[in-house]
Amino acid sequence: MKICLFGAGSKNIDKKFLDFGYQLGKMIASHKHTLVFGGGNDGMMGSVARGCYENKGKIIGIMPEWMGEFEELFDKCDEIVYTKTMDERKLKFIDVSDLFIISPGGIGTLDEFFEVLTLKKVKSHEKPIIILNIDHYYDKLLSMFNEMIELGFVPEKDKMMFIVTTNIEETIKIITN
Repeated sequence: MKICLFGAGSKNIDKKFLDFGYQLGKMIASHKHTLVFGGGNDGMMGSVARGCYENKGKIIGIMPEWMGEFEELFDKCDEIVYTKTMDERKLKFIDVSDLFIISPGGIGTLDEFFEVLTLKKVKSHEKPIIILNIDHYYDKLLSMFNEMIELGFVPEKDKMMFIVTTNIEETIKIITN
């Protein structure tokens, strides 16, 4: 299975997230899945990629041709797919991946999450989306989603478009089922 990870590329995040990311990458490799990610060397992206690489997992990086100007790239990918734009990159993620994991991240991660969620809503794909709510990182986002439902902006059934997990065991159980 090709598992797409969306997550932070920041060097400034707490070690607990990085450690979790490494273990997630290790889990992806140990279950013989392929990691698909944005190609960054730092943050959640880099930690998951290192965990996967150091445990003999396969890694596909998808990035715009100019991404190296903004961040250091993970240089141990088995395959690198270059795109011209960020929009093309997101569509490539959707095209090649079987499942999406939304790990803690910033603006880019939220953009990627809302892209796959919106496209799932309009039936462009039926792939699972897992929000990995490490240490309550996404509690406020999930609360906002519930408020949007309560106020009638989002149908209740839209909560079924994604699954929330808080640990690696729950996440792998969903992936394997």
